[in-house]
Amino acid sequence: EAIDFAELAGLVHGHDEAPDWPALAARATSPPAFRLNDEQPRFSADEAREAGEAALRAGRVGMILVAGGQGTRLGFEHPKSMFAIGPVSGASLLQILTERLRAIGRRYGATIPMYMMTSPATHAETVAFTDEFARFGLPAEDFRLFCQGTMPAVDLEGRVLLAERDSLAIAPNGHGGMVEALGRSRCLADAQSRGIDILFYGQVDNPLLQVCDPTLIGYHLLARSEMTTQVVEKRYPLERVGNVVEIDGRVQIIEYSDLPNEAAELRGETGRLKLWAGNLAVHVFDVPFLERVIEHPESLPFHRARKKTPYLAADGTRVEPNEPNSIKFERFIFDLLPAANHAIVVEVDPAEAFAPVKNANDAETDTPRIAQAMMVALHRRWLREAGAEAPNDVPVEISPLWALDAEDCRRRGVAGTKFDEPTYLHE
Repeated sequence: EAIDFAELAGLVHGHDEAPDWPALAARATSPPAFRLNDEQPRFSADEAREAGEAALRAGRVGMILVAGGQGTRLGFEHPKSMFAIGPVSGASLLQILTERLRAIGRRYGATIPMYMMTSPATHAETVAFTDEFARFGLPAEDFRLFCQGTMPAVDLEGRVLLAERDSLAIAPNGHGGMVEALGRSRCLADAQSRGIDILFYGQVDNPLLQVCDPTLIGYHLLARSEMTTQVVEKRYPLERVGNVVEIDGRVQIIEYSDLPNEAAELRGETGRLKLWAGNLAVHVFDVPFLERVIEHPESLPFHRARKKTPYLAADGTRVEPNEPNSIKFERFIFDLLPAANHAIVVEVDPAEAFAPVKNANDAETDTPRIAQAMMVALHRRWLREAGAEAPNDVPVEISPLWALDAEDCRRRGVAGTKFDEPTYLHE
């Protein structure tokens, strides 16, 4: 990949002023939202679902799955997409999400292609993994891997670092690099050639990701939004999630680390948090909007992050730093929100849609064990709603190809069945 040294020099020597977060937070209000249990919504959930289902049936929807991360923080030295998360099956994150995509396509009689973004560190192993398992049933023509871009890392004085005598130290350019990579890889052109004008975006480390959810897509369409974001209500003011807000008529995100405590703790007349919406990194994009961003990439500025980067010193010795020694340049996908017309957020119940797998099991949050417990709880609930008996102390897991919800379980005829041993329901 060619390096734009003029761009790099501009980033190194530029003096981008950090936003005045306290001032912005003081102007921040709740974003335009479709909330759970909203008594007077602009559009009902049923209306949204019908609109989304129509778009799916018409073949207007594709999926972007971001899967460039490694499983290092999980103690897993492979791409995170390969991590076994199925509580009974041991299925990988990628298998579960791919099966959900296939199940949604089957339900609506549609072909939904998956465009999966890897990183240089995970690409080759991901190719081998998906080939070994035949893309978990997706036809080859409906599964495209593309690799996110990179940027050179520089030292704290702005000099490029060497990884080897003949190569620079480079790093992935962030999930915001997805847009440029989607265009460069011709994946966006492929989507357009299929008549796709809506792309659902999610990350691989959430096994409860509601892949191509028709209700979310429908709200996006009915609101004429160019970018829609799925959110949860924050459990407490300083929860470590991005805060989706509206500032001066534009939706944007204030990271939890940038939100002053006094703004985070503000409450409205009902006692609920004023800045309540937590970002899940689940979006719906209009394809023409992404085209516009590719032509005018200033909507996706680079951010600087201090990181530890191993490098080759001038005398040829390898240095493994103990402290941050470099600046890496990253783009964030949520920076597109202020550039999107009619951007909205849609609230979802986290018990049904959000089980992030980011930390090893000895952490307090976002662990595989917590995610597995959430999967079992949801699937147990579906079975009970369908008339089955599912004891609390027995794990059950449902493949998306067997059922996507309680209604599917009912059609499978589980009423009266007792699940008294660990069970994996699958085709």
